[in-house]
Amino acid sequence: MNNIPCVKLGIVSVSRDCFPISLSERRRRDVVSACQTAGIEIFEAPTCVENERDSVKALAEVQEAGVNALIVFLGNFGPESSETILAQRFQGPVMFVAAAEETGEDLYDGRGDAYCGMLNCSYNLALRGVRAYIPEYPVGTATDIVSMIQDFIPVARAVIGLSKLKVFSFGPRPQDFMACNAPIQPLFDLGVEIQENSELDLLVAYRQHEKDPRIEGIAKEMAEEIGSQNPYAGILPKLAQYEITLMDWAEANRGSREYFVFANKCWPAFQTEFGFVPCYVNSRLAAKGYPVSCEVDIFGAVSEYIGVCIANDAVTLLDINNSVPKDMYDADIAGKYAYTLQDVFMGFHCGNTPVCKLKKANMSYQRIMKRSLEPDSEPNITRGTMEGDLVDGEITFYRLQGNARGKLTAYVAQGEVLPVATRSFGGIGIFAIQEMGRFYRHVLIEKNYPHHGAVVFGHYGKAIYSVLRYLGVEDISFNQPSGMLYKTENPFA
Repeated sequence: MNNIPCVKLGIVSVSRDCFPISLSERRRRDVVSACQTAGIEIFEAPTCVENERDSVKALAEVQEAGVNALIVFLGNFGPESSETILAQRFQGPVMFVAAAEETGEDLYDGRGDAYCGMLNCSYNLALRGVRAYIPEYPVGTATDIVSMIQDFIPVARAVIGLSKLKVFSFGPRPQDFMACNAPIQPLFDLGVEIQENSELDLLVAYRQHEKDPRIEGIAKEMAEEIGSQNPYAGILPKLAQYEITLMDWAEANRGSREYFVFANKCWPAFQTEFGFVPCYVNSRLAAKGYPVSCEVDIFGAVSEYIGVCIANDAVTLLDINNSVPKDMYDADIAGKYAYTLQDVFMGFHCGNTPVCKLKKANMSYQRIMKRSLEPDSEPNITRGTMEGDLVDGEITFYRLQGNARGKLTAYVAQGEVLPVATRSFGGIGIFAIQEMGRFYRHVLIEKNYPHHGAVVFGHYGKAIYSVLRYLGVEDISFNQPSGMLYKTENPFA
């Protein structure tokens, strides 16, 4: 997958000066050895931190080694000030973990009390305003800590990526999609850079690529990807020209940023001026790791990017779109899957989902737009969608959002796409999430979320939740199980 960071791990052990430093050093070596056995590359800083000068020395060691994600390992109680100063000065995500005691046969000089040290560590992190990743249970043996490190890697990749991310947006949000027009100040607070542009800027750039020699090659690549399910092959040169335009724009405007995503207006003037719908290009770029959100949904694009970093896989952005008709539910779902009618819904978008996440993907046209733009003719300017039912299997539906008051909020819900035909158009699937009806009412509606949600293909709720916590999002909702009431839920309903 392109457009995401490579995580270079480093580990620094720390030691309280009244405990044996050799204990922390030995335990650090055990963790590094266990990482190597698990195939995890990690830089072992030679300095074990006992004081602030040591923290400066250890920091220099990991910086020289190119480490961009740091593990601070409490091999014993640890020096609470020095270890948190190290995290404060390190420019990147940091995880704190602590060594478990190893044997009841050596609880005199072999006892490290790191279980206790983690408590003081957490207090000092708060004093210094330092964010850190602390596992659900951060104390363990070397083997346990390897598992914690494996969980940390995708979180670190997302945090690093966001800190070096630029969002390119084109056009104002559509009038009737104000829900996507969220205050962007919280994204700047996270370190995300945003360049807002006019649709005219994009149109001028597109026209400048009219005779670009790369168009033929990209169009051929598109034709090979689509295969025989392509009744609108004549639109491919225009789509290829558009794809080249977007990628050239990013390269020319990324500045100091290493990674980028797009949030682009895609209707209604887009069709009349560009002569196509951009959905298939959006799907192709998303498949490569460059998400393109529809309807200038900046938070949607950033949400998608989080999923790309975590899963190292293609994601999509869908409308939480329509209910499943009861006759379809009774015929295809009831008695076959453990979901109620309120647990299921259809996730849809015009055609932006990558081909690799669709069954029988085919090139088509945007039916909704055709009704108003080409009601009495064959599809022309509404061509360019990539359609098909979504592949079935596990999914995570999630979103990072700036609410109307400029505060970051988020939701995460795990579920699945059912292997049930949708009998509809667009990139679409029947989604099933336990207790979705209650989640829909008391999270999505109650907390004013827009219709767009990001979808990553697999169960990644644990990692996404950890990233959101690391970013400082305080309001993170999930689909609460039956019997666990939402704050606004009527207990007598």
